[in-house]
Amino acid sequence: MPIATKSSKHDISKENATAKISKKLSTIVKKGDVLFFYGEIGVGKTTFIRYLINNLQKKNQLKLTEVPSPTFNLLNEYEVQELLIQHYDLFRIKNINETKNIGLLENCNNVLTLVEWPEKIKKKPKNRIDLIFEYKSKLNRRILKINDFR
Repeated sequence: MPIATKSSKHDISKENATAKISKKLSTIVKKGDVLFFYGEIGVGKTTFIRYLINNLQKKNQLKLTEVPSPTFNLLNEYEVQELLIQHYDLFRIKNINETKNIGLLENCNNVLTLVEWPEKIKKKPKNRIDLIFEYKSKLNRRILKINDFR
């Protein structure tokens, strides 16, 4: 079952819903995929990414690692068997030129690329998955909209 048909919405108000959707997505993503994570601070982007990476590790019978937000170093990398995962957090970026030395989107055909705060990127790849996290009902509900442009 596909995670999204062009566009779909999911209620992720409970963390177990986030875990379930990220588990489905972990069965679909592969080397060369680019995933953009949009949403306010605290809405669940990094939590989703942690579940996604940990699910890929479980699937490959690897030890689960901690998956912190790379807010201060901009990039964390994870190796899952033959798959290299690059997790970027562009929150602190004031100018896209600041990303020149971290290889953002330079090698995306050979890695799984996860980018938080992609609004800061002007030229976005057409072949990507957008995950848009939103608060609803005075922060009591969270919605995840997935747009698959692959």
